[in-house]
Amino acid sequence: MHEEKHFEGSQLVKDIVIGMSDGLTVPFALAAGLSGAAIVSNSVIVTAGIAEIVAGSIAMGLGGYLAGKTEIDHYNSELAREYYEVDHYPERERQEVAEVFADYGLSMEHQNLIVDDISKDKDRWVDFMMKFELGLEKPNINAARNSAAAIGLAYIVGGIIPLSAYFPVFCLSTQMALFYSCLITAISLFVFGYFKTKIIGQPPIKGAFKVLGIGAAAAASAYFIAHLIV
Repeated sequence: MHEEKHFEGSQLVKDIVIGMSDGLTVPFALAAGLSGAAIVSNSVIVTAGIAEIVAGSIAMGLGGYLAGKTEIDHYNSELAREYYEVDHYPERERQEVAEVFADYGLSMEHQNLIVDDISKDKDRWVDFMMKFELGLEKPNINAARNSAAAIGLAYIVGGIIPLSAYFPVFCLSTQMALFYSCLITAISLFVFGYFKTKIIGQPPIKGAFKVLGIGAAAAASAYFIAHLIV
C-alpha cells in the first residue's frame, strides 16, 4: 500500500532556523569585532558575548511569542466575525460556499446539495468558511509559547558555538580564538544547513552551501560594521 509522507514540523524548523541563524552570526560578529581591539581580552569578549546571547535570546523569543500570539488573536477575531455573518447573513454565506465549489467546476445541482449539507451544522459551516474563504487554519493554542522557546533556545545554542573559542579553558590568544571561531562557525553553518534542508526533503548539500553562504555574508557584514565601531 502506498504511503504518502509529508513533513509536518515546518513551524518548528522555521523557528529553529531563525534562532540558530541569528545565534551563529550576531555573537560571532560581536566577538570578531571586539577581537580587533588590542586592549580587549578574551574574558571581556566572553562577558560581552554572553550578555548579548542572553539579551538576544530573550528578544528573539519574545518576538516569536508575539508573532504566535498575533496569529491566534487574528484567527479568533475572524472566527467571531464568521459566526456573526452566518447568524445574520446566512444567504450570503451560503452563496459564498457555493462559489467555492463553483470554482472547482461542480454543477449548480451539486453545489446546492453540498451547501445544504454543510449549512446544517453551524460549527462545520464556520470551519469551512475559515479554511476555504479566508485560508485560515486553527492555530495551536500553545504555538506562541512553543515558538518563543524554540527560537530562544536555538539562539543560545547558536551563540555559544562561535563564542566557545574565546573561553579561558582553551588558553588561546585573541587572534587564534578569532581564527577558530571563524572555523567552527563556518562548519556549524554548513552542518546546520545540511540537516535543515535534509529534514524538509530538499537537496542537503546545496542547502548546506546556501546556508553557509548566507550566514557567512551576514556575519561578514556585521563583523565589518562592528570592527569599524570598535
